[in-house]
This record gives sequence, structure tokens and C-alpha cells, in this order.
Amino acid sequence: MSQGSNFVDYVKICCRSGRGGAGSAHLHRDKKTAKGGPDGGDGGRGGHIILKGNAQLWTLLHLKFRKHVIAKNGEPGGLSLRTGKDGDDEILEVPLGTVAKDAETGEILFEITEDGETKILTPGGRGGLGNWHFKSATRQTPRFAQPGEAGQERWMVLELKILADVGLVGFPNAGKSTLLSVVSAAKPEIADYPFTTLVPNLGIVQYRDNKSFIMADIPGIIEGASKGKGLGYRFLRHIERNSVLLFTIPADTTRSVSEEYDILLKELTEYNPELIDKPRVLAITKSDLLDDELQAEMRAGLPAQIPSIFISSVAQKNITELKDLIWSSIHDGDNSYD
Repeated sequence: MSQGSNFVDYVKICCRSGRGGAGSAHLHRDKKTAKGGPDGGDGGRGGHIILKGNAQLWTLLHLKFRKHVIAKNGEPGGLSLRTGKDGDDEILEVPLGTVAKDAETGEILFEITEDGETKILTPGGRGGLGNWHFKSATRQTPRFAQPGEAGQERWMVLELKILADVGLVGFPNAGKSTLLSVVSAAKPEIADYPFTTLVPNLGIVQYRDNKSFIMADIPGIIEGASKGKGLGYRFLRHIERNSVLLFTIPADTTRSVSEEYDILLKELTEYNPELIDKPRVLAITKSDLLDDELQAEMRAGLPAQIPSIFISSVAQKNITELKDLIWSSIHDGDNSYD
């Protein structure tokens, strides 16, 4: 994923599905039949507005400036029991992990998680029944038919939550982007100032025996992010779809590793308490700055309840061991946090 304005993870659109076509009230007439019975056909269904998953998309940018999506109306029924044509559906392709919500109530309608998966966002109106449906022994020539059902008009919110195996969690300048650039082919922007990463970055990490997993670099969280401070609140939603959370804390932190870890965990759980149940791994980055004595001293103060490892992306220190630890957490998921 490239960084910049091309990444859009939230859009609000007005969806109007098509109206159903009216049924026909036609009575059969030809040169041999002066007073035939009802033969009015049914109206066609109004067009749906449909979301379709596309694994090749990673952003909602193509929908950012499309504020109104309008499907076609159904055609009216015809004579000789001819059914009207259904209105054309409007199909919106979206990246996997897109959540559809009602903009007014905030109700979550569904989520698109598979390539090619389709779900109706706004259903079209049903077509009206033709008059032949209403004939009976006592009413042999009904001269009425059903009108088509009106379509729906609703404001919808589409919200993207990135699907990744591993989510990098840490304060700004914790070395997350550097780690992602080392273990994958992703090229995130790396600089020595806070909030270098302004949008999530994805990378495919190659593992042993041609296996791989997806790692996501989430923009840095700050204390108070769950209450809307900094950039973290905007992107915390992406962490909800990660299988494993990789906490990255730099060796040169001004606080203790345990203290920084506790602050990060607190921000995540205040945003969504369910995040505390995800498998977690702790990586102390920039460990090339430490000698053996300092590393042993820091290790004694690490949180005991999660697996941890000292790494250095620049020096390629313990990167393979980190991949082993992540792979084990993804597929075992047996980390316990009492």
C-alpha cells in the first residue's frame, strides 16, 4: 500500500434502489376474440444496489466522490402475460473487510470478507402483479393491477477494516515501518519524526516452506488515542481484524517497557474490550543499541504473560526468530493473559 491521499477507509453515500414496474391491467383482444380474459403481465423488479468483494482493491478511493448511487427502475408488465424487465443493478466493488452501516442509526448491516462475495445494500422494489393474478370465478375480467413497489433511499456508511494476520501496535517512531520494510517488500515512508506513517501499510511476509502471512503497519497510537487524540483513534478499527497483535516498543524508550506496553494495551481495550482476547507478541525494537548487560536487565522487567523478543530491523537481529514466534501465534493462538 502506498502512503498518501490515495488511502480512503470511510465513505458516506446516498443509495437509491429502483422502483418496481407496474403490473399490466390488459384484457386479451384479437380479431377472433372480442372479450378475452385478463392477460396483463407482472412488472419487473427495481434494481438493487449491491456490494461485491474485490481482493485487488485496498481502498475506498473510487467511491469517495460518488455521493449518490441510483439503480434503474423496473419496466412495467405487458400484454400476453409478458413480464417487465428487471431494473439494472448497481454493483459497487469494495475491498475485503468493508463494513456497511446505516448512516442514521449506526446499525451494522453486514461485512464483505471474501473475494467475489455479494450482498444487497439497498434492495429494489418488487414489481406489481398483473391483472391475471386477480381473476376468479366471480371476477373474470379484473381491470386493475398492482403498482410497483417503491425503491429505498438511505444514506449508508462504508467503513474499511483491514484484514491482516498481524497488526503492528506501537507509539510513533517505535520502528514499525522499518520492521515492515525489512520483512516484506512494502516501502513505507520512514523518517525520524513522529507520525511518519499517516495511513496503514500492508506487506506480505515470506516464511519458511513458501508460506507467508500479511502484516499491517497501523499509524502510531498515542496516550488518549481511544478518546480521539492523535491519529490512533481513526485507525484503531483496523486492529480489530488482525489475528495477532505485535506490540513494538523501542529499546530507547524513556519509560519502562512494561509501562509503555500497559499504556498501549489500555488504549486498545478502551476502544474495544474484545481486543484483549487476541494473541499478542512483544518485540523490543532497536535492540542493537543494547549490550548484553542492559538487555538482561530489561528482560527481567518485561511483562511475563506474553512471549517477547529483542530485535533490530537495521542489524537483522532475531528477525527469523520473530517470524517463528508470529507464525506460532497465528496458528496456535494459545497465548494466555491472566
